[in-house]
Amino acid sequence: MRVLLADPPAFTPTYDHELAAALARAGAEVELVTSRFRFGETPVPDGYERVDLFYPLSSRLFRGRSRLRVPLKVAEHPIGLAALRRRRADVLHLQWLAAPELDDTLLRPHLPSVFTAHDLLPRRTAGRPDLWRRLLSRFDRVIVHSLYGRDTLAVLLDDPARLRVVPHPVFPSDPERRDDGRTVLCFGVIRPYKGLGDAIEAVRRVDDARLIVAGDPLEPMDPYRAAAAGLEVDWRLGYLPQAEVDRAFGEATVAVFPYRPELDQSGALLRALGAGVPAVAYDVGGVAEPVLRFGAGRVVPAGDVAALAGAVAELLADRDALDEARAGARRAREELTWDAAARTHLTIYGEIA
Repeated sequence: MRVLLADPPAFTPTYDHELAAALARAGAEVELVTSRFRFGETPVPDGYERVDLFYPLSSRLFRGRSRLRVPLKVAEHPIGLAALRRRRADVLHLQWLAAPELDDTLLRPHLPSVFTAHDLLPRRTAGRPDLWRRLLSRFDRVIVHSLYGRDTLAVLLDDPARLRVVPHPVFPSDPERRDDGRTVLCFGVIRPYKGLGDAIEAVRRVDDARLIVAGDPLEPMDPYRAAAAGLEVDWRLGYLPQAEVDRAFGEATVAVFPYRPELDQSGALLRALGAGVPAVAYDVGGVAEPVLRFGAGRVVPAGDVAALAGAVAELLADRDALDEARAGARRAREELTWDAAARTHLTIYGEIA
């Protein structure tokens, strides 16, 4: 089977790589169509072909984040879609819709098509359900990563039977363990919905805990630094290379995910579980599902900082509870594999191709 895998904005290059490589191992012929990733190196293709088809000018002229990039990217988007239509395959699998308003007018899949709704309804257009109802109706299948995601999108689809749940695989790693038994990690791109303020306050309430904040800020950091005054905080800011990501997870006793309702699943959480680090998460979206399913940490009510602090304190103080949570993370790593996800994807493709 020939699969045209497309991530026009290169939002998730590691996810794209792992899925493409697993599909290739399963016997598919895979072409990944994407754009140049602006923040670092991307994985070397393994058994598949990658073409940086979208946004050739804006992704090269603006290596970081710049408002000047957006108008040029908008102008380039129709050109990229036209080039995409010229690619031939048995199935088109889109990972992201980079410009929903433009896609509403321009995007008409030319092949049997699948869309993975990583963010369900992305934040900028979440208040426009009719837009997403039209866009989702153009795909033969829509993949979500959780039961929560399935239930959320079912109300938008005229035929909910087109929905398929494929749990997000873990990103396995084996960092050198330097865990001191008291380190809380807050990892990932720093955005308002990630709840860094709640993480800081929770750590403040836990005796003798230290915090690592590792990620690229997309909001001002001064308020967070002020809130963390008096705490032991290791700030590792910026887009981190893999060696630094491994170092952060190697030092972490637990990782926290105090997210606000915004997305279906967290790639950062799946990195934590893949590194064997237990998670403490708010019960929002589908984020809690792998933690609960595998016993890989603790889930507390959304927005409850006291419960977040209590769960962190329990895991740091109770070695048996921590060992159980670590075993749950290992179970998630063993079951939520990319090869298993690839087999499920190929079954879905076979339903429509």
